[in-house]
Amino acid sequence: MAGEQLVELKFRLADGTDIGPNKYGPDTTVASPKEKILAHWPRDKENCPKTIQDVKLINAGKILENNKTLAESRLPVGELPEGKQPDDSPKKSICSCTIL
Repeated sequence: MAGEQLVELKFRLADGTDIGPNKYGPDTTVASPKEKILAHWPRDKENCPKTIQDVKLINAGKILENNKTLAESRLPVGELPEGKQPDDSPKKSICSCTIL
C-alpha cells in the first residue's frame, strides 16, 4: 500500500450521528466500510441494519456496489453525474455518504 493515497470517509446517519472518520486504501471494496459501519452502528437506534446488504452507500446519486473498489466508485472532482447541469452559484467542496 506504499504510495497509495488513502481515502478518509466519515458517515452520518439520518439522525446526525457520525461514524468515523476511517481511512481506507483506494483498492478497498465498498463492502469493507459497510462492515465498519455495521460494527459501529449505535445499538440503541431503531431499525439497526443486520447485514451489509441492509446498508446503502450513495455517491453522486448512485448506490455503490459491494464488489466495486472505492477508486471505482469515486466521482472525480469537477465531474458531474449524467443529467446534472452546472449552475452559476458558488459551491463548497463536500464529500458525504448517506446511509438509508
